[in-house]
Amino acid sequence: MKIAFSPASPYVRKCTASAIARGVPLERWTVGTTDPALLPVNPLAKVPSLVTDDGVSLYDSPVICEYLDSIGDAPKLFPPAGPARWKALQQQALADGILDASQPRRREVALPQDQGRIDYIVMQQGKVARALDVLEAEADRLGMLTTIGEITIGCALGYLDFRFPHEPWRPGHPKLEAWYAKVVALPPLAETMPPAG
Repeated sequence: MKIAFSPASPYVRKCTASAIARGVPLERWTVGTTDPALLPVNPLAKVPSLVTDDGVSLYDSPVICEYLDSIGDAPKLFPPAGPARWKALQQQALADGILDASQPRRREVALPQDQGRIDYIVMQQGKVARALDVLEAEADRLGMLTTIGEITIGCALGYLDFRFPHEPWRPGHPKLEAWYAKVVALPPLAETMPPAG
């Protein structure tokens, strides 16, 4: 089983962190989104994309992570039906939203800053700020990367550190900061740290 891999992608990190948490071996296939070799695997030419041992192509991190959760014997990251499942999925969606608001913003700051672009950046920053406030309010109830929600939150916070160190998220979020300091040392996050610089 192999995953189309980019070391800087937080969505790829989410998948590889999930695989580590579940003890599922993944071969990393380093491929760019402009590489024609990716097209037969994913017509959208995006990473992450997974090719299963049966040759089935899966794409988008929620789908890949749920597939990884369906194999192996380790405890599941996706809880069974009930309140715990909905909380984990809600947390995954919120943390994915942080990534969705942050990743494209990196490109925007490199372009000429007209008012429309400035307004867009401010809007995306607001989404991240509101999401961080929700996570701060819930930080006391976060576990040690035992659900897909917690893994995605860890990847989102790590991405903010990686790409936006000039916009620190820790001030005003002491409980979330304390939680992250504990989980970032665990194998799913420690072994998938994005490259420095």
